Parts: sequence; C-alpha cells; structure tokens
Amino acid sequence: MTPVESRKRKREAPHPYLSGNFAPILKTQPLTRCSYTGVIPQELCGGEYVRNGGNPVVNEDLGRDAHWFDGDGMLAGVAFQRTEKGVQPHFVNQFILTDLYLSSVSSSIRTPILPSIATLVNPLTTLFHIILRVLRAHFLVFLSRLPGSPQAIKKISVANTGVLFHDGRALATCESGPPMRVALPGLETVGWYNGKRAEGDRGGEDGAGFGGSGLFSFLKEWTTAHPRVDPNTGELILFHSTYLPPYVHYSCLPATYPPAIPSTPLNVPTRLMNAPVPGVSSAKMMHDFGVSFDHTVILDLPLSLDPLNLAKNKPVVAYDPTGRSRFGVFPRYNPHQIRWFETAACCIFHTANTWDDKVVDRSTGVMKTAAVNMLACRLTSASVVFSTGNIAAPQPLRTTVSQEEEQCRLYYYQFDMDQHESQNKIRYQFALSAVSFEFPSMRDDMSMSAAKYIYGTSLSYGSFDAALGRTAKIDCLVKIHAEVLIARGKARTDLEPVSGCVDTRSVEDVLSSTLEDDPIQIFQMPQGYYCQESRFVAKAQAQDEDDGYLLTYVFDESQLDDRGECLPNAKSELWIIDAKDMTTVVGKVMLPQRVPYGLHGNWFSEDQVLGQRPIETIRQLPSAKPSSVVQAGPDIWARCRKFIESSLG
Repeated sequence: MTPVESRKRKREAPHPYLSGNFAPILKTQPLTRCSYTGVIPQELCGGEYVRNGGNPVVNEDLGRDAHWFDGDGMLAGVAFQRTEKGVQPHFVNQFILTDLYLSSVSSSIRTPILPSIATLVNPLTTLFHIILRVLRAHFLVFLSRLPGSPQAIKKISVANTGVLFHDGRALATCESGPPMRVALPGLETVGWYNGKRAEGDRGGEDGAGFGGSGLFSFLKEWTTAHPRVDPNTGELILFHSTYLPPYVHYSCLPATYPPAIPSTPLNVPTRLMNAPVPGVSSAKMMHDFGVSFDHTVILDLPLSLDPLNLAKNKPVVAYDPTGRSRFGVFPRYNPHQIRWFETAACCIFHTANTWDDKVVDRSTGVMKTAAVNMLACRLTSASVVFSTGNIAAPQPLRTTVSQEEEQCRLYYYQFDMDQHESQNKIRYQFALSAVSFEFPSMRDDMSMSAAKYIYGTSLSYGSFDAALGRTAKIDCLVKIHAEVLIARGKARTDLEPVSGCVDTRSVEDVLSSTLEDDPIQIFQMPQGYYCQESRFVAKAQAQDEDDGYLLTYVFDESQLDDRGECLPNAKSELWIIDAKDMTTVVGKVMLPQRVPYGLHGNWFSEDQVLGQRPIETIRQLPSAKPSSVVQAGPDIWARCRKFIESSLG
C-alpha cells in the first residue's frame, strides 16, 4: 500500500477522538444569553462554571497522529449573571491564546506545531519519524522568533487540561508549561503566571518565578495540570516534573491578595519555589498528586516520559508492568523529609482526596500525624494512554499481580506514618467499588479533610479503556460514600491487599438496587445522552455534606449524522442535578452551540468572579497582516515564510 493509499484509508475511518462530539469546533462565542428549563438555584447566582479541554485549531489532516490530550486549550463556560428579574445564564467559549495557538492561526501550517502524544507513545513509530517531528517543532519555534513574526513561541504549553482559582486569578493548566491566567466571566486570556505574577497583571510581585533563570529554566516551570488549593489557607500547592535530575521540583505559594482572605490566615506565609524532591530516579509522566493539610504525596509510577527511552529502543512514553509504584509522602514545607512507600505496578492519573489522621503523642502531648490517607482512581495498566490516541496497546501491558480485566476503580490507600522510616508500610490498599470510576471531584471546602462523598464518572458498559477505533463515552455520574466503604474495608479480614474490592457490584447491579442507604448512587443519562466531568456546588444552608448540585455538560447524540459526525446545528446543554438524591434534574441550560467532550472544569463563586486582581492588558489575536521590522520587502519575507510553513506541513 502506498503512503497516499494509506492516508486515504485513514481518512475513510477518521480518528475517533477527532470525530463526533469529540471533534473540535472553531466558533467562539462572547457571553451569549441562554434559555433554560426547570429552576436555576440561587446558589449559582453570580458564579460561573468553566470547563477546559483540547480543541485543535489546526485540524485539516484527520489522518494524522492525534491524541485526546493534544489540542489547543478551549474554555467553555456558563455564567449565571444577576439581573433585575433574577438569574440569567450566559454561555461563553474562547480559545486560550497561548503562544502555540497564536502562532498557529497566523501561519500556513496544516498540522500542529508540537508532535502528538500519539506519535510519542506509539511503539510502531520509528526513531527517524520522531526525530523529524521534533526537528520540525524546533524549527517552527525558531522561525517564530525571527523579526517580523506575529507571535514568538516562548512557552510550549497548550493550557488545555484544568482550570482553578488562586489568589485573585483564574488559571488554566497543562503540564507542558506554567499556568495561564484568564479573566472571568468573559474568559479572555491575560498571560502566563510564573508563581509571582501573571503577564498582563496590574501590579504584583516582580522577580524570577517558576524555573528561576538559566539555560534549562523553562523545563522547571512545567507545572502539573492539577495544582491543589488549600480551602483554609488559600495556599496553592504544585509540582514540576522535568526530564533532568532531580526530575521533580515542588512549589507552595501563599494567598496574598486582600479580596481572597483565607478562612485560616497563615501567621508567617511560607513560599517555596522549585524545591527539589529527592528520590525520583528517572523522568516520569506525573499528572496528579495528593495534598492534605499537612502532607504532600508524589506519585512515582512505572510510567516514564523520557526522551532517553529512544536510546533503549522504547517509546518516549512507556509503561513497565513489572515495575513498582512508589508514593513519596512528606510534610508540606519539607520535601527533603520524603518517605517512600512501594506497592504493585499501576497507573494513577487522578487523585480524589488526601487527608491526615491525627493522634496525640503520648510522650510529648502534641498532635502528630499517625497516617496519611488517599483516594485515587487506580488503573491496572496504562492502556488508556494508548486507546485515547487510537493506538493498539503493547502486550503484555497489565500488571502481573492482578489477573483481573482492565479496570479503573476508586482506591483507598493509607500510609503508616507512625512507624520508623525504615519500616514504611502501606497499611491499607483496596478498591472501594468495582464500578469504573474516573474524573473524581468533591465538595471543595471538604477537600483535604475526611470527606464522606466522592463524585465521579462511569460508563454503563465497559471501562475507560476503549477498544481500538472506539471512544469511552460517559453516561453515568457516580456518588460514592467513601467513609462507609472505607470502614467496611478496614473491618474485613478477607480483603486481599491491592486486588481486594469492598463492593463488587456492577453499574447494572447498583442501578437496580433497592437499598435505602446505598453507599453507591448512580445517575444514568437517558439513552443516547452523554455527559462530562461534574462539579459540586453546595446549597447556601446545607445541612449535610451532599446538600448541593452537580453541574455537567450534556450532549444528545441523536444530533449525529449517519457517519457519526455532528450536524452543523448540534447543541449541548448544561444540566443541574440534585447531588443528594442523584435522581432529579433541577434545571437544564440550553447552549447556543455544542461543547465537545473535554477534560476538567471548575466552579467559580460570585466572590471569586468579583474578587479578581486588576488586569492591565489581555492577549489579542494577531493582526491580519503581520508587521515587519525590515522596511524593505516585507511581502517577500511573508511569502517566504508561507512557503517554508507550507513545505513543513
């Protein structure tokens, strides 16, 4: 088969994560009034729900390597604005104007500037092809920095994964660079945040931020997509994973902006910037971590993200099922005091909650940490990394410890801190439920505490490891009473470490359950409807922890044509679901366009929207005709640039 025939065949079977409601959209909307049915709870007034996700602006070649985690960041939000007649929802979606996005829209390239994750993880990708893609990316970055270029590429992040609020700033995140500040409620792009100030801020702290200075400083500013905000002190805790020793750095930033006064102000705010975390021996794909009020947990799993793998005849991203999973636990401000706990190989992309068990030290009478607890979505392999790139996973890939089928379950870990460091022990490690569980969330003001409820997503059939050529579509929202299931697990003597599961029921079993106080509740979407990650918003006078609402974007796939592609007028909705009964749809907001299936979102309260730091400037799209430093012959240079970019594809 010739390359042309191969490409034609690929086009006839488009990439599953570039088609249907996974397909990107190019249309953006300013704040646009929406109609709704049902009731808009008063708790939503003045706030805004925002979700991030990859939306490749350069998408002409559907046969190219592509991955769900690729793509330019796009924010989609619903702002519940106050009016004289009450609350009125408005929809808004905007591209995040990263360096890569601005450079892409002002050039003639047909494929993304950076190599796809699919290229890096595919075992069939040749070293020669990877080198070509990397050299192409470097050349385009170099080209962007020449005189006359409309946008220099200084950061290579697409900012397409998460979104959060800290210290008067809404921040979009992705681990290939620092966070990007955006403005609420219009979602305009402000600028990169370096841990001290953001480009475009009015005022703020000067000086070197993440990464410091030096030739490789840009590597040390790559920040986890899942920073944690302490609900009491307002501190932002994050880590930075790099290709060079010591491989992991760690930062802890205090909240200093007056409108965002924390409930427990720090007597002496501690600021850590890029403190090295000892004990990690190689470059790893680290997506998330755990943070309690007093401790941080780093996940050192046998999933590498290392260019040096190529010298070992392995993909840049590789999983070793015979390796070990290590959890590094250390006091929040002292990463050098890290203690490592080992267990069987696994993958964890998202943690749900982390908290401390405190006891009184008999010898001193002072409170100390006896154990650190963590809830995380544990996968038995890294196959999801391959399936979301439409790549056949290499075999064997699953850990040999458990012979169970591919699974992604909510797991409980307890790290014993009461023993000497030489006796580090994971006291408990078991699954709470057999129901597939990913994209965890919870009530924000209960994070880092022993919260009762964890919310997540699941599928009626199958797991998040979709078959080749297919996608994992979410049609169930799950609520797990973690406190009850953890207690049951601890009480059982027959529960095997690692492979043990407290509640072995399937989704179908739970849905048909008649138990009055079932520790697992599932909201199942109507046939043909699919949702996304949900976020919890508490009621104003909540009596119980679960008194509140879940917000999630929903899409009706009857709007797909015979080929499985979205009709031009396809639209999504935002559903407001009662989080206590997990049955009632309180209200539905009708959006003016569809929202592609994406990644992580957040709820921003009215106080946060109104309490943002002042902004001096925002990023703008490049002008139609780029300016040139060279006065003579700018049209010739523009034509040369266009020819070079077109030649590079």
